[in-house]
Amino acid sequence: MTQQRVDPPWVAPEKETLLGFLEYQRATIAMKIEGLPEEDARRPIPPSSMSLLGIAKHLAFVERYWFQDVFAGQNVDYPWTDEDPNADFRIEDGESVTDVLALYRAEAAKSDQIVRGGGLGDTTEFRKQRMTLRWILAHLIEETARHTGQADIFRESIDGTTGE
Repeated sequence: MTQQRVDPPWVAPEKETLLGFLEYQRATIAMKIEGLPEEDARRPIPPSSMSLLGIAKHLAFVERYWFQDVFAGQNVDYPWTDEDPNADFRIEDGESVTDVLALYRAEAAKSDQIVRGGGLGDTTEFRKQRMTLRWILAHLIEETARHTGQADIFRESIDGTTGE
């Protein structure tokens, strides 16, 4: 099922505005993937070794890392190891578009719950420095938007589809 993109609010408190921009980028990632045959969503786009589906999987774990692990201090699992640091970009046998997008949406929902439960000025310690929830949220907007740009190029190279 295609997720509708909702424009970020033009007038809203800061937290809702930031969450609106992040959700818009998330929905754009899903939009770039949905409707593609599985093999096209999984296929690396040269010269990169990444695929559209790999971008979504990576972003799911980025959400998990920053909101659940770094900010909330939860003990969570990741697919990567020191020997395989890019496993979050790889689509394994048995992982489908449906599976990866469900993972991404589930991680985003957990992130949103954490953000809604905290104040933007709330802090956590990261690399022996204090960091605010505001910084993490802004960073996720930047990270997701950067990958959205890659997804635009990947989708156009697959089937010529362009647009936001």
